[in-house]
Amino acid sequence: MNDSPLALLGGEPAITTPGPHFTWPPIAEPDREAVAAQLEAAVSIPDRSGVVAELEGALASYLGVQHVVTTCTGTAALHSMYAAAGIGPGDEVIVPALTFHATATPLFHLGAHAVLADVDESGQLDLDDAARRITARTKAMVAVHLWGMPEDMDALVSFTDAHNLMLLEDGSHAHGATWNSKRAGTFGAAAAFSLNGPKPLSAGEGGFVATDDSELYFRVLLHGQYNKRCRREIPANHPLARYAVTGMGLKLRIHPLAAALAHAQLPRLDGYLAGRQATAARMCAALDEVPGVRMPRVSASAGPSWYALPLRYEPAELGGLPLQRFFDAVHAEGATEADQPGSTRPLATHPLFQNPGALLPGYAERRNPAPGDFPGAEHVYTTTLKLPVWHLDEDVPLADAYTQAIVKVAAHHEDLL
Repeated sequence: MNDSPLALLGGEPAITTPGPHFTWPPIAEPDREAVAAQLEAAVSIPDRSGVVAELEGALASYLGVQHVVTTCTGTAALHSMYAAAGIGPGDEVIVPALTFHATATPLFHLGAHAVLADVDESGQLDLDDAARRITARTKAMVAVHLWGMPEDMDALVSFTDAHNLMLLEDGSHAHGATWNSKRAGTFGAAAAFSLNGPKPLSAGEGGFVATDDSELYFRVLLHGQYNKRCRREIPANHPLARYAVTGMGLKLRIHPLAAALAHAQLPRLDGYLAGRQATAARMCAALDEVPGVRMPRVSASAGPSWYALPLRYEPAELGGLPLQRFFDAVHAEGATEADQPGSTRPLATHPLFQNPGALLPGYAERRNPAPGDFPGAEHVYTTTLKLPVWHLDEDVPLADAYTQAIVKVAAHHEDLL
């Protein structure tokens, strides 16, 4: 009979609290009241008025930018940002090889090409690799603040300036994150954010583009808005004004009920972030000396949003124990929210990037990346496990229980070999 204390082998689990252990966003009475009031006010807003105007104004003020345009999804925000930046057929955009696919997929629909660049051991852009991939067709680079960890924006701004590239940002995980006290999403020509369910600021579903560039702003409007909004916001004497009625033919605007939820959530965002910061610090301290796991390296310049706590798994420190076996044991301990990223993965592993021509005929002749082309991205992905980061004081016991579950499994890893 196995006398291991590990739950996977018959012992008592470290966590017996029924799940789910983490849900987002936190819905409070102001959220219910805001959505209910919006139901009575309007469920369709064709211009920049009402709660859409209020949300966009509040987001612009929060970020310190001139213009914000909300969209129906974060993917739509990325699409509008790229289109507004003038990226089109034959243009190349450097994208991290490790990210959620929507950082790159809108480029397919503009006739452009995502040129993948590898990442370093922290999952951030490897600028030496990126430099090798620049061609005469390279127009822009995208900074992705993955898991809410800000990229080194000093380095990226210097790099894009030196190579005469437009810098764009995907801030989908990074609402409120900072680099040298400056908000993520305010370093480049424009930034796209998601307001999808689990993001630090959530509308349930939605997104937005932020920019200080008025010309880019007008083109964001024309990409996903039309008629009333474009006619009212693009000056009548502007060369693009004649396209106002149709825009570019797409409707990507946010739903008013989603806007109401995000607008109600925004005043609480900094409180959420402060709570997450305290919890992340506590969890990192508890796991810092545990064999088999490494904490994220956070620069002194960075203020993460802690969308998640990404840990690096070091199997050599645990006798070569496979990550999946480690996961199985952690889950058996009741830490069911511990996760290996699924959709956020090396882009070269997706069939859409390996063989886009099957769905997108214009890409049939394109030489496409293959698994193995980006060893940094693949190594980071296959050694990453992530934990939720709670924000409330009353969730501290649960956060402690999750770290205790990992400590327990690491301490008894030999039982699993």
